[in-house]
Amino acid sequence: MKVHVEIDCTPEEARAFLGLPDVSKANAVYVDTVTKAMKGVTSPDQLQDIAKSIAPMGQMGLKMFQNFVEGSMAAGSALTPKSKGKTD
Repeated sequence: MKVHVEIDCTPEEARAFLGLPDVSKANAVYVDTVTKAMKGVTSPDQLQDIAKSIAPMGQMGLKMFQNFVEGSMAAGSALTPKSKGKTD
């Protein structure tokens, strides 16, 4: 026998139903701290130092953040149009 149940609810409703805590205030503080820390970052070394100080999961979190930044930079450079003598 197979039973399929579909529940249509918001993430907040799902958290409340499952009894999970509301971490939106803690998340807002964390995002605000990261945003303030990122202002004025001009080099990858500064970014790495900041990431080490605020990384929630230590070295593993830093590695994930580093992979995210490197992936974003690679994706950004792939999207940048490169015209080498081509004319349309």
